[in-house]
Amino acid sequence: TGARNGVKGESGASDEELTSDILSHGSSASECTSVLEEGVGEPVDEQTAQEETVDKLKQCIDNLMDKSTKTRLAGLESLRLAFSSRVLYDFLTERRLTISDCLERSLKKGSAEEQAVAATVFALLCIQLGGGDEAEEGFKMLRPILTAILIDNAASLAARQSCARALGMCCYVSTSEEGEDLIKSLALLESVFMSSYPNREGTLPTPKPGSPALHNAALQAWSLLVTLYPASRLAVLLDLHLPKLQVCLQSSDVNYRIAVGETIALLVELRRDIDEEFAVEDSESMCECLKSLATDSNKHRAKNDRRKQRSVFRDVLHYIENDDFSEEKIQFGVESIYIDSWMRRRIYDAFKEILESGVRHHLQFNPLLRDIFGLGSPLILDATTKGNKISRFEKHLFNSAAFKARTKQRSKVRDKRADVM
Repeated sequence: TGARNGVKGESGASDEELTSDILSHGSSASECTSVLEEGVGEPVDEQTAQEETVDKLKQCIDNLMDKSTKTRLAGLESLRLAFSSRVLYDFLTERRLTISDCLERSLKKGSAEEQAVAATVFALLCIQLGGGDEAEEGFKMLRPILTAILIDNAASLAARQSCARALGMCCYVSTSEEGEDLIKSLALLESVFMSSYPNREGTLPTPKPGSPALHNAALQAWSLLVTLYPASRLAVLLDLHLPKLQVCLQSSDVNYRIAVGETIALLVELRRDIDEEFAVEDSESMCECLKSLATDSNKHRAKNDRRKQRSVFRDVLHYIENDDFSEEKIQFGVESIYIDSWMRRRIYDAFKEILESGVRHHLQFNPLLRDIFGLGSPLILDATTKGNKISRFEKHLFNSAAFKARTKQRSKVRDKRADVM
């Protein structure tokens, strides 16, 4: 299954090559396009390199306030690339309010494209700040705007999709112990993808152009948040959603079908964790449906789509029938993590979707991701995160209520293996 999650593709270039590569192709409208040029020109000492990076990042932030849409977009794009490929906790802690203000303006007044990138940059900012109080404060400030765009049928689908993803991720990393944000965000995301649910007669609505991609983003953000849902209330959630999701396996959109299949497996897994005897209602018809998707040879579908669908549904069917998950190993630096449950897969995929090729760098150096995947303190300190900074970040994480809430939740995960090669 490695290739399906794009894992194989991640192990080619080194992090440095990726970073300089990613960051050097931006838009000429911006001073700060190549935020971290590495290995270019004369060797510079580390101190100078650090200062140059900081100057370029400051320029990017200034560009967010520019009158020109093109300059603002270039600034956002550069920040997106910098945030996904580096851990910049100290730099961002001091400037988070300024950045949040700029993102708020872009979300309220920007073009569709600007709104979409701004929502992603905000999700990255929350990942950089490591959950906790700062991220929670930012989330409280921007949640109403993300919500307004998400439920606005007149807003662009790309912006709504990006807001769905950001809402899921920001709520996931910054949820406080009261859980009120969690319940609200779940209900909101639900209201979006439930419009793909069958009607009273059991028929699926005809999807509007572009809506399956929005439903897909909302469903995946929702299932990420369901991994934090109180165990005592899961049964009610399953009774409501499983039968409807089963009908959605017939959706005409391949990516939405796949997201539905993975969500069904995740819900069943979470339920089996509490009650080993749990059996899917009408499991015969469910397995028949999964089997036909796992062996689908419909020539009307693109070859790649068919291959991807068959691979996912073989895994889902195998899990529902045998309670067995096909494990996957993801390597970064000298370490690796095992994706050995649907819960871990959903969490990893959600981070990978937002961090893209930077996900391995963050697994190595970002204490938030290292906490989530049970990796302990970073083994090797990156040039951009010196010892004292990491310990400051970790202290901050350990003091955070969000951290405690997530750790409690995750102690349920069956197997927290992490190994060093």
